[in-house]
Amino acid sequence: MRNTFNEQLERLHVELIQMGAVCEDAISAAAEALLKNDEALAAAAVEAERELDRKEREVENLCLKLLLQQQPVARDLREISAALKMISDLERIGDQAADIAELTRFVRVPEGSGAPHIGDMARAVIHMVTDSVDSFVKRDLELARAVCAADDQVDALFDQVKRELIALIAADAANGEQGLELMMVAKYLERIGDHATNVAEWVEYSITGVHPSNN
Repeated sequence: MRNTFNEQLERLHVELIQMGAVCEDAISAAAEALLKNDEALAAAAVEAERELDRKEREVENLCLKLLLQQQPVARDLREISAALKMISDLERIGDQAADIAELTRFVRVPEGSGAPHIGDMARAVIHMVTDSVDSFVKRDLELARAVCAADDQVDALFDQVKRELIALIAADAANGEQGLELMMVAKYLERIGDHATNVAEWVEYSITGVHPSNN
């Protein structure tokens, strides 16, 4: 019985790694689509979001099977419960990457618009997503906490982008619509960082039995 449980738990780890990888692809494709005005990359980000929807259902079914058939207790129960929470955040990351991709049809990045920092934000949140999933699979508490700390960097980049876009609009009101839509892109990336932080916090709960919000 325990061998079967361990095999299913290992499958859960693999599925979560795959979800994390699809999230990374979605964010990267959406950001590149924006910066390069590439419709094919935008379409790839939207397709990745659909794949995440499918994977969320698959992982949810696997978690429910583990709960109902194996009746885990203590640490194992926390791990599966945390995974159910995590897949919701990973799916939302895909939604927000797709939202960014949709904006590429309307946004043209002007010079000095803060685009380099939007690229920095995308790279930072991709790293957070990767590390949050890795921390779960490796049961690495310090890595999970490092993800939460990294959210401060993403927030600082978001503030930088806001300042640059405000300056852009102030310099020429004709940039107003583009500036506001780029602000939406930055906000979506900031929210992706929040979701990666949520994943890391559930990892901490699965390891320690205490959610950081309760500290």
